[in-house]
Amino acid sequence: MDAVSEDLVLLPATRRALSHRIAVAQREGRAPSLVATVVRGGEVVWEGSRTMVEGHGPDGNVQYRIGSITKTFTAVLVMRLRDEGLLELGDPVEKFLPGTGVGEVTVGQLLSHTAGLAAETPGEWWERTAGTLRPELSDVLGEHPFRFEPGRRHHYSNPGYTLLGSLVEAVRAKPWEDVLRAEVLEPLGLERTTAQPVAPHAGGWAVHPWADVMMPEPLEDLGLMAPAGQLWSTTGDLAKFAAFLVRGDARVLSAESVREMRTSATPPEPGLADLGYGLGMQLTLSGGRRLAGHSGSLPGFVAGLWLSEADDVAAVVLANCTSGLPASTLAADLVGIVAEAEPRIPEPWRPLREADPVALDLCGPWYWGTSAQAVRLGYDGSLELGPVGGSGRAARFRPEPDGSWTGLGGYYAGESLRAVRRPDGSVSHLDLGSFVFTREPYDPQAPVPGGVDPQGWRGIG
Repeated sequence: MDAVSEDLVLLPATRRALSHRIAVAQREGRAPSLVATVVRGGEVVWEGSRTMVEGHGPDGNVQYRIGSITKTFTAVLVMRLRDEGLLELGDPVEKFLPGTGVGEVTVGQLLSHTAGLAAETPGEWWERTAGTLRPELSDVLGEHPFRFEPGRRHHYSNPGYTLLGSLVEAVRAKPWEDVLRAEVLEPLGLERTTAQPVAPHAGGWAVHPWADVMMPEPLEDLGLMAPAGQLWSTTGDLAKFAAFLVRGDARVLSAESVREMRTSATPPEPGLADLGYGLGMQLTLSGGRRLAGHSGSLPGFVAGLWLSEADDVAAVVLANCTSGLPASTLAADLVGIVAEAEPRIPEPWRPLREADPVALDLCGPWYWGTSAQAVRLGYDGSLELGPVGGSGRAARFRPEPDGSWTGLGGYYAGESLRAVRRPDGSVSHLDLGSFVFTREPYDPQAPVPGGVDPQGWRGIG
């Protein structure tokens, strides 16, 4: 067994800890059934289930309704349209869906829940009533669709994702479900993810809060609201989807675009999106660990999918109860159990196959004013810039065809780093978003903004 496959085999103690955690959750949450899975390195490394019926536990092929995890699927479709050049995130909705009354909101605002739209539809509780009661977008939005000025704050909106589903239909000229199947489900091999339940599937139950009795929940077709919460899926399929949300897939969406989905586009919303909300993905901290994913619920079902990019671990939890079992919290706990018990084994160090002499002369110490910084050239050809021996702004940069470098995260995300050269080709200084980095603090030979005192460095006489 090689080193890679060893990393994908969990220790018996870890497996027992995972089994114990879901057993406690199912008992305390009084869920009729629960199924969970953990993914590492893009592969399922553990599956578990609990049920009230002995000997008939669900497995990774049994469907549960996944509620708002559907939104992440819808967001993938919208990002595909963006990557194909058919829309921009800054485009107003009016461009694709004229006459809605909310046309000034942008595609990006809808994806990140910053459009200011109401959280729910007007009228009856949409999750427990037939979608035929809301045949038009006007029925979903109502006469007073706004709660806040667009772009001002994060406010979770189910109608907002109905608009995105309708936008997909308008651009593709096909039903949302058909587009989803052709462009996401089939390429990723998600054969058990459907808009309507396909056996074997769990039934949805309401468990009485003060008595150990149950009542079946109605299973409604959400109609226009489908892009916000309609889907049924399995832990097997969602494990594949979680792996995609970490790595991307050229057939669906690039790694760069799914990384953009995992990047905060809004201010934090405590209790819902603690680190903000990305583009169709919630972001939170659990045990000091940054997680991306989504929670989901509809009457009769709760769901949670979380991934830790740093640990390359994801977990999915599905249960068939309206409330009681915190599926999202449980999924985060499963990620933490694996990440803490069995830290990720890093890839071996390896050198560049061919050292780039232009990049090599950028490596080593630089100074931003009096702050010591260091530039390193990675084996993948990227540059890393960060403070020496302390905290501060650090970033990784990818090379561009014109010889510049673009920041990939943190303060310098999207900013351009350029090496400014002297007539003889040697590097004078680095320019990063107007900041000048020199080979010595306030180098008098470099164009330091504000100039350098001609008397230079000195003590106090």
